[in-house]
Amino acid sequence: MSNIRVLLVEDEEPARELVKSYFKKFSNIEIIGEAADGFNAVKAINQMKPDIVMLDIQLPKLTGFEILELVEFTPVVIFATAFDQFAIKAFEMNAVDYLLKPFSAERFEVALNKAIEKLKNTKQAETEVQGVLNSMDEKEAIIDRIVVKNGTKIKVIPCPSVHYIEAQDDYVMIYADEGKYLKEKTMKYFESHLDGDKFIRIHRSYIVNVEQIIQLEHFTKDSYVVVLKSGAKLKVSDSGYKNLKSKLNF
Repeated sequence: MSNIRVLLVEDEEPARELVKSYFKKFSNIEIIGEAADGFNAVKAINQMKPDIVMLDIQLPKLTGFEILELVEFTPVVIFATAFDQFAIKAFEMNAVDYLLKPFSAERFEVALNKAIEKLKNTKQAETEVQGVLNSMDEKEAIIDRIVVKNGTKIKVIPCPSVHYIEAQDDYVMIYADEGKYLKEKTMKYFESHLDGDKFIRIHRSYIVNVEQIIQLEHFTKDSYVVVLKSGAKLKVSDSGYKNLKSKLNF
């Protein structure tokens, strides 16, 4: 059997060295690379295509979950985290094994053996990881940034720089200060995770940054459009009009 190729994604060097010492027991494991931050992790996973990724959740630049949203394929993942109740709940809901820091060599061996077993059914492993990401999406937390992949580059968009978000089938188009970006997320996700004091759903196709609105105009006798600072004009539904009226006090 050929060696199992592993990528270590961990920002603390002592932690990486400890895990590498744990791996030494396994003669069929080849550590093909290391990454200490999210940007380099995405690049390494896409280029090296490891069999298994040892993935820390709390990382500089991107979280482990943001990394998995951006990679072009999903490897078998061994998650490692300091105590994070939301992440742990997501792992347990989807029957995904994880390592809670600090972990022993014995606990590591259990997780690694499970990961090796999953290599026999990578489709199931991919489904489990997607289940974790879906569960994390459902947690009630306000986001302050949106991470997208633009060609080979990763872009972190601060939410205040977003002008509006437009529905595009299974994706959304995010219009921001520096341009527009496509992301595979739902409007429902953004409606529930953007700050409700700063973003309003004005139509089934649009969520708008309140700070970008400069005018509300009649489109027809009984319908409206909002005009944004950029000059964009967006249709407003009846429920969207009620949302605007309530939010803007007119």
